[in-house]
Parts: sequence; C-alpha cells; structure tokens
Amino acid sequence: MSKAGRLGLVALAAIVVVVAFVIASPGDDDDDGQASNTPAETTERSPTATAPSALEPPSDGPDRVRIELTDHAPGSVESIQVEKGDRVRFVVTSDMPDDIHVHGYDVERPVAPGKPARFSFPATIEGVFEIESHEAEHAGKDALIARLVVEPS
Repeated sequence: MSKAGRLGLVALAAIVVVVAFVIASPGDDDDDGQASNTPAETTERSPTATAPSALEPPSDGPDRVRIELTDHAPGSVESIQVEKGDRVRFVVTSDMPDDIHVHGYDVERPVAPGKPARFSFPATIEGVFEIESHEAEHAGKDALIARLVVEPS
C-alpha cells in the first residue's frame, strides 16, 4: 500500500474515533453543565456522567414544578404527578450547596445559590419515588423534598 493510502486510512480511522466519541459522550442537558442518566443506563453520581443521556434540554414551561430549599428544606413536600411515558420536569433552587437525588431513577444533580438543579427525564418506571436533599440527610434532618408519582399510562 502506498504512503498516501496509509495516510488516508489513518485519517479515516481518526474520523471514525471522533464520531464514535461524540455519539457516546453524555449529553449536556443543563445550564450548569451537569449530565444525568435514565434507569436503563448506568447509575451515576454527578458530576461524573458516563452514559449517553436520554434527557432533553430543560424548559421553563408551565409543566415545570419549582421547589425552593432554605437550609436544605422545602417549605412543603411537593408532589409531582405524571403518567408513564410522560416527561418529568422540575427545578430545585437552594440558598446552600446541596445534591438532589431522585430515588428509583438514580438521577442526581448539584444545586447551589444561583445555580438551580434542573431535571428533565422520561417517566419509564411506575410507582412513587422520593426526591431528597443529601445535605439534609447528612445533617440529620428530614431529607424528603418531593415525591414523584408515576401512574400507568
């Protein structure tokens, strides 16, 4: 094979590697650059996303539930109700740094003053799932900030 042919093969291989990396890279679905995952993919603890994202960019539409935390606690425990197959959408703001975790879906996002945690993922599992503040849990407080209720479609 000629030198030009070998260089062409090397260039083609490099392009294939770059395209495979871009396709396999986690999506950047939040303004703060944190990625997440869905239950069918690997479990993650932000900010180290490892699986391709099935999330869509967050929207601040009317279906978005807003949860405000003060000293790692909400004013009241919110209830987020969706049908299986719908998109779960909510945003958490906090006056202190924290990590918010959706049990069952193993989706976790950091939140801090001025850096809300935005969640948007498909409701693929039916049931009731707790959404908790990890810092409240570590401080011995009630960690529950919301319940996600996914009903049959």
